[in-house]
Amino acid sequence: MTVASAFPSVPRRWPEPRAALRLIKPVTWFPPMWAYLCGAVSSGASPSGQWGLVVLGVVLAGPVVCGMSQAANDWCDRHVDAINEPDRPIPSGRIPGRWGLWIALAMTVLSLIIGWQLGPWGFGATILGVAAAWAYSAEPIRLKRSGWWGPGVCGLSYETLPWLTGAAVMAAGAPRFEIVAIAVLYGLGAHGIMTLNDFKALEGDRQTGVNSLPVTMGPERAARLACWVMAVPQVVVIALLVLWDKPLHAVAIAILLGAQAAAMRVMLRDPKGKAPWYNGTGILFYISGMMISAYALRGLGVI
Repeated sequence: MTVASAFPSVPRRWPEPRAALRLIKPVTWFPPMWAYLCGAVSSGASPSGQWGLVVLGVVLAGPVVCGMSQAANDWCDRHVDAINEPDRPIPSGRIPGRWGLWIALAMTVLSLIIGWQLGPWGFGATILGVAAAWAYSAEPIRLKRSGWWGPGVCGLSYETLPWLTGAAVMAAGAPRFEIVAIAVLYGLGAHGIMTLNDFKALEGDRQTGVNSLPVTMGPERAARLACWVMAVPQVVVIALLVLWDKPLHAVAIAILLGAQAAAMRVMLRDPKGKAPWYNGTGILFYISGMMISAYALRGLGVI
């Protein structure tokens, strides 16, 4: 059965519920949710009496803001998806008309409403996250066109921003330098993760003028660069933890980095084919290091 025959020929008036869920991509929610939890842990604040802030922040970071960003990206990328993945909700017609845009806009408003409940730090971070999501996907800014700016803003939005938000909301104050430094380093390293994620859209990006690193550098060079971008910030994290008298945590992260290096060697044999595999294996070691770092920072407190 062809893709065209898999969907109804009569245009839909309403979104298909399963397609609407796919539009906001639940599989992408985990990184910002995890980063928010890392921030909450690293703050050193007791969750006792603050579980509502933890749950609300996790929901905001994942299903709401990240889900909104995915809907906005699919709407703005509908012409690219028609080439790369014509079975996606919008090009397949299961999300008809402008429903993709309306869903993204409604979730934008919902994001701001929930963010307001987290106080000034949470609301300010929500504004930044929403702005970054639209700047990444929408014209005329469309940071996604750049293989440097696009993955960079994604990495910082997926890891650094929710980490700092969790720390600030839980402690009701600005995180100390140590927390900011670790959160920024993991956000910078996520640039490499996002670059590997661009491999699946290589052909469509090339045809539509999206200058991802796999397009401009070729898969092999882009994959090697992504590996370095992921590894170097973690080396700095290890050095900082040693400097801050957290040697056991540093050793644990070094072991996880070694496991990533082994997975990287496998991935580099066939970057285009193995990039999805690496995202399902090597990234687990990366995010485990994030939580270990958060526990290392626990007790350092806030200003």
